[in-house]
Amino acid sequence: MSLTIEVVNQASDRIKMYIIGRLDTNTASQLEATIDDALTEQVTMLTLDLAQLEYISSAGLRVLFKAAKSLKKKNGHFGLMHLQPQIQKVLDIVKALPAVPIFKNEQEMDEYLDAMQQQVVDGED
Repeated sequence: MSLTIEVVNQASDRIKMYIIGRLDTNTASQLEATIDDALTEQVTMLTLDLAQLEYISSAGLRVLFKAAKSLKKKNGHFGLMHLQPQIQKVLDIVKALPAVPIFKNEQEMDEYLDAMQQQVVDGED
């Protein structure tokens, strides 16, 4: 599945993006480019609405972390909203173990994240 990004300029300093589909190795660069283009000097707040995001991989997580870091450097704000349960689960895992390398490579991490998200979708939380 592909990724669709809808950008809404709420004000000269605020942008909201609706992220629809899958944020994985194949689509992460698309979101990264869109965010890079949107984060002009004036923009101090970026909100991503993830209500229709079905899946996120480690490549997608990197894009989110990069955006947050970029905004923090200029005293801006970054926010996520309307997370699906499987996306929330992935973010909870990453937050719970931020400095613990538990995967030998990206493929292993993506396989684990995929399995965790599928469990949530299937109702096995």
